[in-house]
Amino acid sequence: MGALILNNKKLYEELFLITKSCGAVPGPMDCFLALRGIKTLYVRMQKHCNNAKEIVKYLVKNEHIEKVYWPGLKTHPNHKTAKKQMKDFGGMVSFQLKKNNFKQATKFLSNLKLFKLAESLGGVESLISHPYSMTHASLSNEQKNLNSITEGLIRISIGIENHEDLINDLEKGFKKLK
Repeated sequence: MGALILNNKKLYEELFLITKSCGAVPGPMDCFLALRGIKTLYVRMQKHCNNAKEIVKYLVKNEHIEKVYWPGLKTHPNHKTAKKQMKDFGGMVSFQLKKNNFKQATKFLSNLKLFKLAESLGGVESLISHPYSMTHASLSNEQKNLNSITEGLIRISIGIENHEDLINDLEKGFKKLK
């Protein structure tokens, strides 16, 4: 579901080998799913973005959170760039827990019901991850520190569910931390 167009013969041969050995043509079901998904992409993205705005409003006021990372916040270091490049700011949000420890992060995550713990982000359902122990677990502590991957960092891919239900789920998770 893409194209490789180039004028470099050596690179072409390397990429051709990869496409030949891995398969470059999606199957019929993959094509059907992509076509079906494209038809509703606009409304799904609107819902992702609107939900993110509401959830970020909740998170920035939460007593358990040190910092919220979302390009829609004026305090985000890339806010001006995002504002130039995007019509809205997407549904990916990260936040840093104040206590910044593994035990608190895993306790919070285990108390959620609507947010599903997953490394794969970006579906229509709301997913949550703990980069320190999941996607970045194989990095050394030094590499994690260099990349600001802390024990209290939580990443959310906000889905298209009702934002009030999602906020209630987060609230229940935070209440168990007291």
